[in-house]
Amino acid sequence: MIPSIPQSQYFQKTYAAYITLFFIFLMAPLIVVGMFSFNDSLFPSLPWEGFTLNWYFAASGEHRGLFYDNGVLQSIGTSLIIAFIVSVLSVFLAVSNAFLFERHEFRGKQFLYSLMLLPLVIPGVILGISILAFSSTVANGIEDAWGFDLEFLRPGLLLIILGQFAFISTICTLVVSARLRKFDVQLEEAALDLGATPFDVFRTVTLPWLKPALIGSGIVAFLMSFENFNTTLILAGSDSPLTITMFDRMREGSTPVLNAVSLLLMVVSGSLALISVFIQGKKPSE
Repeated sequence: MIPSIPQSQYFQKTYAAYITLFFIFLMAPLIVVGMFSFNDSLFPSLPWEGFTLNWYFAASGEHRGLFYDNGVLQSIGTSLIIAFIVSVLSVFLAVSNAFLFERHEFRGKQFLYSLMLLPLVIPGVILGISILAFSSTVANGIEDAWGFDLEFLRPGLLLIILGQFAFISTICTLVVSARLRKFDVQLEEAALDLGATPFDVFRTVTLPWLKPALIGSGIVAFLMSFENFNTTLILAGSDSPLTITMFDRMREGSTPVLNAVSLLLMVVSGSLALISVFIQGKKPSE
């Protein structure tokens, strides 16, 4: 709806009702999930048995809470490690890719750019299966030929990191490239004319300009890695990240502990997303 164009009262009410229903559709499942994390029942469903914090802080018994569930806590730690490594690698590669595609002209540039975007259009399950099939073929071939068992090529943390890095780095590249594209190259040229080295120019002129995009892309990469499921499901080994642990718990029989985990994820993810939007929305002068 364009505000500058007069609209009938009927259209405005219909549009407002649509927006209201849309946000109810988005928020209602999240509210229900969070609400049942405080239900004093062994099952995350009606009837409501009363308010409790046991699913967060109970140390023993049937109501063992989130902060005393070693399996969940260990999976959260695994997810944090994976997300941190993936986000750091993705941001570093994104800076290199941004300068490559925005500052240089070379033969095959468009082809390489399209190749970089390819992981975004490949389903995560297919991407995971492809990485798993390739790594398993290499590991089995080396083991059959020389008797060496390359454990790191088996399902586990390394393959999860590679699988997530394959498409998350592309998203970070798009974010950093968009910021770099708006940069005035004459600022760098002026600094070089004044005697600064290329490294000093990058550190004192270009990098501060890219800082909002670097922080924003890092947060986006961290969130996407931490909450990834489809690619991670194919590549996970014995050390399962949080999403795989929650999936396994759901198959065995859900308890409100999973609701507590979900509410915690919603709060943390929402906070980081707001920080990312705030940082990327800053004006260049800030």
